This record gives sequence, C-alpha cells and structure tokens, in this order.
Amino acid sequence: MASIPGDEPTAVVDLDRREPVGGADEPQRHTYLIGVWLTVLAFAMVAFFWSHHVGVGFKDPGGRMFSGKLEYSLSGLVIALVADAAWRWLRTPGGQRSVRRTLGARWTPERLVLLVTGLTAYHLVYFCYRNLKSWDAFNTPRDSWLLDADRRIFGDSPAVMLHDLLGQHTAAYVLMAVYKSFTYLTAASVVIALVFSRTIQRGYVFLVAAMWTWILGTASYYLVPSLGPFASAPQEFAGLPHTSITSTWAEYLSQRQEFLADPTSPTTFVSISAFASLHTGFTALVCFMAFYYGHKWLGAAMAVYLVAIMVSTIYWGWHFTLDDLAGLVIAAVAVAIGHVLVRPPRT
Repeated sequence: MASIPGDEPTAVVDLDRREPVGGADEPQRHTYLIGVWLTVLAFAMVAFFWSHHVGVGFKDPGGRMFSGKLEYSLSGLVIALVADAAWRWLRTPGGQRSVRRTLGARWTPERLVLLVTGLTAYHLVYFCYRNLKSWDAFNTPRDSWLLDADRRIFGDSPAVMLHDLLGQHTAAYVLMAVYKSFTYLTAASVVIALVFSRTIQRGYVFLVAAMWTWILGTASYYLVPSLGPFASAPQEFAGLPHTSITSTWAEYLSQRQEFLADPTSPTTFVSISAFASLHTGFTALVCFMAFYYGHKWLGAAMAVYLVAIMVSTIYWGWHFTLDDLAGLVIAAVAVAIGHVLVRPPRT
C-alpha cells in the first residue's frame, strides 16, 4: 500500500481503499465545494420560503437541531483526529517518529478547514430538515393508505406478523436496542468518513450523500404525510412492554398536539414523520458507502445491521414497509448524487 507523501515509511490504514493515499487535496480539486454550498443555499431557501408560507420561524430548542449537534460533531472530530494521528505515529518506526511530521503530512490547515466547513454545511442542511419536518405537521396524514398497502402486500399487518413470529418480550428489547443504536450511527459516520478517507474529496462523497438523504427525506415527508403505525393502528402494539420507545410515542404525539395548538411558541417542535424511513435510508447510505470505499466486510456487516433496523422500525410501529423501501431508494439516489457532485478522481 502506498504511503503518505512526506511521511514515509509509515504504514497506514484508511477508510477508503480505492484511492491512493495522499495528504491535502490539490487546490484545483476544491471546485466540488461550489456544489456543496449551492446545495446548502438552495435547501435553505426552500426552508425560508416554507417558513414564511406557514408563518412559523426556525427553532432550535435546547440547541438540539444545530448548535448542539455541531458541537458534538466537532468534539467527535477532535477525537477522530487524535486517533488517526496516534495510529499513524505508532505505525512509524521508532527512530523516525515525529509528532510534527506525522500531523503535518496529512492534517494541514487547509484540510482541517475543509473538515470543519463540511461539517458546518452538513449541520445547516440537517437544521433545515428538522424544521421542515416539524412543519409537516400542518399536512393531513395519509396513514390509512399506507396501512392498506401493507395489508394488501402481506395479507395482514407486518407488525402483528413479526410480533407473532418473534414474540413480544425478549425480541422487543433486542429490537429496541437496535433501533436506538441508530443515533450513534448518524453522529459518528460523517466524521469517520471525513477523517479516515484517504483524501478529503473522497470523504465529501459521503458528506454530500448524507446531506441529500435528509433533503430527499424531507421531500418524501411532504409527498406522503404520515405518523406511523403506532399512531394510526395503536391496537397492534398494545401487547408490547412499556419501554422508552412507548414513552417516546406518547411524547411525540403530545408534542405534535402542542405544536398545532401554538405553532409559534419557541418550545413547540414536532419530531414525527413516517414516510420515508430515514432510519433505513441513512443506515443504507452507510452500507452502500462501505462498499463504495472498498470495505466489503464492513458493507456486509452493515447489510445485516440494515435488515435489523428495518425489522425494528416495523416491529415497534415507527414505519410501514413502504417507508423502509422508500428509504432504500433515497439512500441509493443520495449516493449517486454525492458521487456526481463531488466527482472524486479514481486514479
């Protein structure tokens, strides 16, 4: 495997196995940033227009939608950078070790700026996504159509079929853990892709695909507004144990009622939309990108995890089967858009 120019003979392990190892990207390659920020600007303009249309301003309750998440990502970025630098330093023969040389070869000021810039763009898109998702509450849910589609496809409720097949005790807790683990996937994957890809440009393919997952997900919410099986067919989930998920059901429905009662209150915010499932969409994105970066073993593991996520969303009533299928389509389209907008070299 090639070593980093200026850092020989360090052996390295990088996320992206399909690109020669390099330090900072060449300046002329940064034209992809135009597409990145045009995407942010266009989506922000859509959000501003819709904010004016519904008469509700942007909200970031408790900093959970932008400032807090950006701070969390930057903290993760520092940890990932330290881990990357430590690994490279340890892999250097003892007599040639130099912290300054190890850091300088890869983590130039230019590359660090690109990392922070990318994370900022990503979280701006996510912030707009969360507000647009909240305003989707003004639309009339179409859950009955999705419920009917599930029954036509399977002959019965898929959730009930899973409850009968897996039971409603041990499987419930296992699938709850699977479902909740998704939070850590979204928080870590973008940072990992940016830090451990061999070039920052290759890392931006993941970043842009992730941005478009949220954008396309927003469009799907407005295309088919819905709340999910737990809200539209609660009797199907009455046998499940009381857990943090059942508490979240009640919390989300209450938040929606409070928002519709007083949309302009700075504390009212909605977190519920079913179609499409972005638990499935974002997990599929990570799976597809693992193969894209040449990690077949990781892609296979993520494929297993993806199936578990899809089962958990149906079992716990968060999503209809069509939601999960739409999430897979969104992921595939987002990966394609990410590659086209960034166009990383393959030589």
